[in-house]
Amino acid sequence: MNGYQTWTYCPEYGRLGSTPDVGPMPELLVRGLGIRSYGDYDFVPYPKGRGQTHGESWCYFREGESFRLFASLDERPGYTLFSFDTSSGVLSIQRDCKGLKCGGNYHVFDLFFAAGGENEVFDAWFRALGVKPRTERPIAGYCSWYNRYQKISAETIRNDLRGCAGQLAPGDLFQIDDGWEPRVGDWLAADRKKFPEGMRAAADAIHQKGFQAGLWLAPFAAQRSSRLFREHPNWFLQKNGRPWLAGIGWGGFYALDIDKPQVIDYLERVFSRVLEDWDYDLVKLDFLYAAAPFGRSTETRAGRMIRAMELLRRLCGEKKILGCGVPLMPAFGLADYCRVGCDVSLDWDNTPLMRRTNRERPSTRQAIGNTIYRRQLNGRAFLSDPDVFFLREENLKLSKEQKRTLAEVNALFGGVLLHSDDMSRWSGEARDFYQRLLRLRDAEQIRVHSQYGPAVSYVLDGREETLYIE
Repeated sequence: MNGYQTWTYCPEYGRLGSTPDVGPMPELLVRGLGIRSYGDYDFVPYPKGRGQTHGESWCYFREGESFRLFASLDERPGYTLFSFDTSSGVLSIQRDCKGLKCGGNYHVFDLFFAAGGENEVFDAWFRALGVKPRTERPIAGYCSWYNRYQKISAETIRNDLRGCAGQLAPGDLFQIDDGWEPRVGDWLAADRKKFPEGMRAAADAIHQKGFQAGLWLAPFAAQRSSRLFREHPNWFLQKNGRPWLAGIGWGGFYALDIDKPQVIDYLERVFSRVLEDWDYDLVKLDFLYAAAPFGRSTETRAGRMIRAMELLRRLCGEKKILGCGVPLMPAFGLADYCRVGCDVSLDWDNTPLMRRTNRERPSTRQAIGNTIYRRQLNGRAFLSDPDVFFLREENLKLSKEQKRTLAEVNALFGGVLLHSDDMSRWSGEARDFYQRLLRLRDAEQIRVHSQYGPAVSYVLDGREETLYIE
């Protein structure tokens, strides 16, 4: 069952599997932290008990190498909701269109079904959709987030650029992640304490090394303390007369209302500044689900999400978009690259407390799972971003085998291969392994052997190898 958005964990379920709700926490805490905002918890019923699963847009039943695929051909009329009850053997299909006023006839479903081999059924679905990826060029490179997080500056960027020089290839991506902006939502200028020469200087430095320059933004989000929210509180989505809490990140953040002309004007200025004035080649656009938590009487939440993605595509022109935190099907054919799983963590499966929150939490284990379970999107809907891998020894709690598993799964099933290390500190063994990862993208006979706790086999240089996922 495909999950709601990129971060939503959606494994292949066994006969007794179930789709978990938000963890057992006080409702006041859940609401106060905005935990439900990340997923479909407020508009999809979560039945209790084993054998009860649900998802959005598509699902498949698998027996060995045989697949039966049920999928939507159009989500604009509302998300297609699939639910399966193993006790009755019944698959139910609904349209998420509550509250919509159609004024007459309503075209409820455009559904697709195919049975056969994996490539056979997914190729047929994308032919029926008429969707092709915007690019066929995979990218490799560096992302600043998972080593430095928000503690970045012009100095740290220069340091990491020196580490990448001579090791990354010309045309690879060097992406500056969150931390460059004064506050989330305030995108028109850099934090001058961190980047006194501004973001154009950072892009120029990246280009001088021969790399593509990437920059992170959350275009529909603004934290409580941002200048944007303080000065324009009426630009934000409201619920029950108050700004809708889109999540707990950065101390709490809210979502811009794309129905406001002033919001569109602001976003046009932001993307003109980033892509034209500052000359970035790619933008990683994050927390995109925030644009469409609910619909209105004339538009479903899915239709609104598609409209938001079409807006971003218009604003970016031919520059590259790496989408993240977005419902998957609305991103088909609009994002060049797109995350297919949650954020990785610096350990295997985060803390026991985090494991009791929601399906969108950071987790290396769950990120690997989604990369495998959504493998069919790579090269069909967009090129998939599995999130980063690590080869470093410091500031990390992954074992050598866990690092190898993460890196190889990313190379086998993704179109984006980014790390978040200081490459100057890599050992000779790490550098050799990185070169192997680049070749692994051309591996043959890739197979996922088990539905539950998968094993992945592949052939590289005439030799078959198998990865067993914990």
